[in-house]
Amino acid sequence: MNVTINPVEEKDFEELCSLFLEFATFEKLPERMVNTVEKMRSEKEYFQGLVARENGGKIIGYVIFFHAYYTWTGKSLYMDDLYIKEGFRGKGVGSKLIKEVISYARKSGCNGLRWQVSGWNTHAINFYENLGAKINKVEMNCDLIFDK
Repeated sequence: MNVTINPVEEKDFEELCSLFLEFATFEKLPERMVNTVEKMRSEKEYFQGLVARENGGKIIGYVIFFHAYYTWTGKSLYMDDLYIKEGFRGKGVGSKLIKEVISYARKSGCNGLRWQVSGWNTHAINFYENLGAKINKVEMNCDLIFDK
């Protein structure tokens, strides 16, 4: 499979927003996907990402990340989403994306990379553990969402 990996550009926002909903549905939480293309445009300086395209066509996967600072480890990269469309999973696309993120984190002087994985997603857990990730089963997410 011929896959190209490129940085997210503003022209990708509409296609990405559709994939964000697809990912939220995969996570069994479609009602929580409230992002819009307009919001992405107005907040674009707050995230970075990469898109994977098959043969230069439509986006088949993406990863969104941003720099963070953790008191215990210092400068890190936080990977918010890594998502591959269903028909393209298991073909190395996720590996290509995460390897690019790891390389970027190292080059930018980060001490590590952090992300979340759903406890029911055994395929992803195995994928991440095979990369050498240690999955913390102690901490729980806390979200405080602001209504505007």
